[in-house]
Amino acid sequence: MSATYSIKTVIRIPVAMDKAWDFFSRPDNLQLITPEHLGFKIISQHHGQQMYAGQIIEYKVKPLFGIPLYWMTEITQAVDRKYFIDEQRVGPYSMWHHQHHFQEIPGGVEMTDIVHYRLPLGFLGDIAHVLFVKRQLQHIFSYRTQRVESIFGKWTNEAV
Repeated sequence: MSATYSIKTVIRIPVAMDKAWDFFSRPDNLQLITPEHLGFKIISQHHGQQMYAGQIIEYKVKPLFGIPLYWMTEITQAVDRKYFIDEQRVGPYSMWHHQHHFQEIPGGVEMTDIVHYRLPLGFLGDIAHVLFVKRQLQHIFSYRTQRVESIFGKWTNEAV
């Protein structure tokens, strides 16, 4: 079995909570903040415009050598304007648990992403993590920060 890894990112967004929540709780917006080279595409039909507990979301993604992979996640928990959690049901990881937390702060919203994940193939997965998976995930979340800043503006309120 592979080790369990985690990544945490924090983004401060200069918008009201309602605007941040409205954007991030809509599955269709995920494609807007994912690097194009991953070929990320939602293929499922979702019921309702905002995420809800029990919602299944299916994707096609090309994380390695342009090879398309099927990925299914379930929104296991969702508390309006606080957090939602997605967990992989089928896909490239042997375990994927992604928390999205939202907190109002003076001048905007602080969004924290925490991902715990495991790779398949035991020690081979650990080697893949060192060689490219860790770097790829860091790039994805760095790209998300850049895209969020281009959509909502860059955080400038250093009083927090």
